[in-house]
Amino acid sequence: MRKDSGVTESRQERKTKLARIAGVNLPDGKRVPISLTYITGIGNTSARTICDAVGIEASRRMNELTDSEVLKIREYIDANFEVEGDLRRGIQINVKRLMDSGCYRGLRHRRNLPVRGQRTHTNARTRKGPARAIAGKKK
Repeated sequence: MRKDSGVTESRQERKTKLARIAGVNLPDGKRVPISLTYITGIGNTSARTICDAVGIEASRRMNELTDSEVLKIREYIDANFEVEGDLRRGIQINVKRLMDSGCYRGLRHRRNLPVRGQRTHTNARTRKGPARAIAGKKK
């Protein structure tokens, strides 16, 4: 049998180097603010704020960060942001509350129609799904 070459070892090293924050594996080769946007609930502005607060330059790449810097980022996010599962759960609870209260927005959610006042006569195909044929319409 053939022994593993040095290539696979470096791949394994690279694999373990992935920074995992809030349950998300962040891409290595990208700049820190761009990588942080892969976390649900963190956008460009929040990512820059995190970098400034922790004291990391925005031009640095994720694979250049030390473990202590990644730990600082993780702790800052845990303390100041609602991200990933908690954020999704909160949104789901808010939508359910609207639906249970029977308000207009809740009815729109329940019927799978646009909630924020968009027209539905011609557009809204994303929300309504594919168009269904109507019997006897075409002559």
